[in-house]
Amino acid sequence: MSATTSLPLRFRLNGETVLLNAEPDRRLSDILREDLGLTASKNGCGIGRCGACMVLMNRQAVNGCLVMAWQLQDAEIISPEGLDDLDIARTVKAGLVQENAFQCGYCAPGFTISLVSLLGERPDATEADVLTALEGNVCRCTGYHSIIRGALNAIDQIRASQASSGED
Repeated sequence: MSATTSLPLRFRLNGETVLLNAEPDRRLSDILREDLGLTASKNGCGIGRCGACMVLMNRQAVNGCLVMAWQLQDAEIISPEGLDDLDIARTVKAGLVQENAFQCGYCAPGFTISLVSLLGERPDATEADVLTALEGNVCRCTGYHSIIRGALNAIDQIRASQASSGED
């Protein structure tokens, strides 16, 4: 077997430019945790089924375990650590906290990323939209009801904010 050649990468992470060398088939989830010390997204299943490693890539929720280093070139990545820079994320977090959405918190970053992606595109999302957006996230503690209530709470907060500011 031949040795893998490192690839020079340049991408944006939480608003900052990152330059690093990585093997092309290295997973984003490992780069974040091992190379960059960002541990909020978790390595759960490693095959894209649990959602614990979710990040925003070019404003879309993706499983960090399925994104390879070669795909990062010139991408914009927002990890859970960078969410507080987004208004929509602060609203999502507030809605989830108000409903005590999580118990252990292991899955919380992934659920939050999925909801930020959805509500960033569709702030008027319905409960059906929320359920669809969360299909790739697994929680073993809470039972989902409080998570869904938290998401709907965030949607209500967005609507109230838009109504008070005169937005449609």
